[in-house]
Amino acid sequence: MGRYKSAVHAVFADPRTDFVFKRIFGAEGRKSLLIALLNDLLEFHGDRRIVDVQHLTGEQHIDVSQLKLSIVDVKCTDATGRRFVVEMQVLKVEGFEKRVVYNTSKAYVMQLRNAEEYPTLCDVFGVTICNFNLWTERDEHGHFKVPMLSRWRMQEQHSGERGLPQVQYAFLELPKYSAGDAPETLIDRWAYFFREAKNLNVVPPPLAEAPFRDALEVSRAAGFTPDEWEAYERAKMAEQDARGALALERQEGRAEGRVEGRVEGRIEGTREALLLLLAHRGLALTDGHRATVAACVDGALLDRWFQRALTASSADEVFA
Repeated sequence: MGRYKSAVHAVFADPRTDFVFKRIFGAEGRKSLLIALLNDLLEFHGDRRIVDVQHLTGEQHIDVSQLKLSIVDVKCTDATGRRFVVEMQVLKVEGFEKRVVYNTSKAYVMQLRNAEEYPTLCDVFGVTICNFNLWTERDEHGHFKVPMLSRWRMQEQHSGERGLPQVQYAFLELPKYSAGDAPETLIDRWAYFFREAKNLNVVPPPLAEAPFRDALEVSRAAGFTPDEWEAYERAKMAEQDARGALALERQEGRAEGRVEGRVEGRIEGTREALLLLLAHRGLALTDGHRATVAACVDGALLDRWFQRALTASSADEVFA
């Protein structure tokens, strides 16, 4: 247990839940927190920094049961027209990467009202915070090949020249955080905030300055009304239900896969035994016979062929 951690009750609510995430970053009166998050994760400096944002509506919401734990409705645009789609993904579900590309690309396309307005299209940035490792491959030293914060855009494959910047992505993979209770960089502090806020009993020194202190204050459980606390509890229960459903689905899938594997293994074994028996009895096989055996997935039919092969005088008789 870290020196800032609570072992008794939650002082701060979990910012990875739908309700708290929106409370911090989706409220009009707290735009400064969203701006700080975007500037830090997109590494905007100088005249590229966002100075103000306007929240957009939730027209991009996708009503898919497996994706309900994704926050896809914190979307905004800045004064230059750049658009930002900010998501928190709690669980890794099938099709996740494609969904991120879809949401970000749709935000780009939805700026267009007619074909004459192509020159007016502004860049779109997809910012996704993952509560799981999305890229797990490591190098020979055991380090992740893709860092905790990764930035993605198109690149010419022969020269390495970067271009077509209209749609870009940033991913923050929280499990890759490794700085413990002493985060130093801005990115480490954001990761520490998202990972550990619900475990803290005080505001720790690394999060004692804005915007992290302000984000913690918004998530302080004591400031919730009874209705807000109930909404938070429902969000947490929905997450646990979704985890259980996915775990059961995967368990059933593995069990079904084991059964299918055993059946497939038995069929393959019967194929091999049949071919060995035919060879042992000296019954010549054509390429067509071998193709027939290789293509057969009917265990009962393979068994009948095997029984015939015990007494047949030719391969044609076996497969008649």
